[in-house]
Amino acid sequence: MSTATDLVDPTLVLLTVEEAARRLGIGRTLCFRLIGSGQLESVPVGRLRRVPADAVHDYVTKLRQANKAATPDA
Repeated sequence: MSTATDLVDPTLVLLTVEEAARRLGIGRTLCFRLIGSGQLESVPVGRLRRVPADAVHDYVTKLRQANKAATPDA
């Protein structure tokens, strides 16, 4: 039996907002907020909004760097 997570194509260059949210493990609404605030890059494709697959990776990298900067070395 396949699930929704099995149907994610790792070769996609542009993701729907829902696909980007699923990859980040967040909801669609929060994903739209991140796009609106400029924290997550998106591009218009006609009347559609798409998130470049590498933008998801870039966003996670920024989060990790911010976390490292905020966490003192133990």
